[in-house]
Amino acid sequence: MRTSFSKISMQSSKLFSCLFIIIIIIAFLYSTMLLSPTYFYANAAYTKAVPAAAGPAINDPNLKAEVVFKGLKIPTSMAFLGLNDILVLEKNSGNVLRIVDGRVLEKPLLHVNVATQFLEWGLLGIAISRQGNSAGDDSGQGHTYVFLYYTKSTANPRVSAGNHLFRYELVNDQLVNPVDLLNLPSNAPDPIVESNHNGGKVLIGPDNNVYTVIGDVGSHDGQAQNNKIGKKLDGTSGILRITKDGQPVAPDPLGQEDPTRVYYAYGIRNSFGMDFDPVTGNLWETENGPTYGDEINLVKPGFNSGWNQIMGVWQTNGPLQGPVVENPAKDLINFGGKGIYRAPEFVWNQTVGPSALKFLNSAKFGKQYENTIFVGDVNTGNLYNFKLNEDRTGLSLSGPLEGKVANSLDDLKPVIFGHGFGTITDIEVGPDGFLYVLTFDGTIYRIAPITS
Repeated sequence: MRTSFSKISMQSSKLFSCLFIIIIIIAFLYSTMLLSPTYFYANAAYTKAVPAAAGPAINDPNLKAEVVFKGLKIPTSMAFLGLNDILVLEKNSGNVLRIVDGRVLEKPLLHVNVATQFLEWGLLGIAISRQGNSAGDDSGQGHTYVFLYYTKSTANPRVSAGNHLFRYELVNDQLVNPVDLLNLPSNAPDPIVESNHNGGKVLIGPDNNVYTVIGDVGSHDGQAQNNKIGKKLDGTSGILRITKDGQPVAPDPLGQEDPTRVYYAYGIRNSFGMDFDPVTGNLWETENGPTYGDEINLVKPGFNSGWNQIMGVWQTNGPLQGPVVENPAKDLINFGGKGIYRAPEFVWNQTVGPSALKFLNSAKFGKQYENTIFVGDVNTGNLYNFKLNEDRTGLSLSGPLEGKVANSLDDLKPVIFGHGFGTITDIEVGPDGFLYVLTFDGTIYRIAPITS
């Protein structure tokens, strides 16, 4: 009897093991073959770099990284009101905090109910604009507008009430008089798909208009994603531009319908960083690929980044990398010739999750860094520095990067400015002309000369 029972147990164990392996194989096939090529999770966001125990290091021996503030809870973006006066967003708490001279005010300037079920929902972007008052003056004599991008919550934690761009006024350490300027998609079209790629960065452009970026939001698959038979532009996969009152800006790069007329660029998978060149006024942005093809792009009006037909320089092929695209414009939507595809100015073949992008419009680090681009990332904890070419329409690259593609992490050594930051969520230039770096673990660093 014991022998029979032993044999039965052994057979049952083998049967269970076989069933388990079959389930794993089916799950793999389902995720890689049966799903739409646009079905990608937020790969970069799940592989976060850990800060170095000794703190970040700068490769230039004349510069140092010093702590300005610690203890924030998953901060996403920051903006300066004045010298040593910073507004910071906490992604999941929904709090807008004010840090003055290294101390946070006891009461948040604003608390909003944000959706947090999915990794990239939350309180995401901020920009400040002053109308008729001096820097740092929030006395009410003029208007200090604060623009916030966040995902609104509902009673159902898996469904949000849209990604919204709000305008507030700063009065007596409170954000008041909200105006809802944009109501954008925030839920995946398929309820089983993660509602990721919400973008969220906000900028005030040199034209005094408001720019914000949004990704494909859970793999929307319409004209914004270069699907010729898909739905019309729907507020996803684009850089959007409006006035401070929420009106479209003429001329419209792609057309005069709603919401087409607020599109400045399209075909964007997801972005965590953009900034304007202080010399030319051109817009640049970072873009996250799936498992390959992270990008830095020069964005002109009507720019088409190519998603979901192209990522980096390759044809998309589900989660796999396809062949190099020989004729990129052939299969893309161009809105009657108004939309123009432009190849990236830089590509990471091995994804690092590029995040914030900022021009240093200051000579505080020396002329060699003035008006150059700084980029953070999610996966490695690196801070990159890129010089521009003579006409500032591309990057000055040499050695292994001369072809604009980094095929390995070793190839990146010439452009790594610093390391050990952990996940970088924002980069700003302070009124003092120094570079400030915000990290996912809740720290603000200032990069400054050692002798300062």
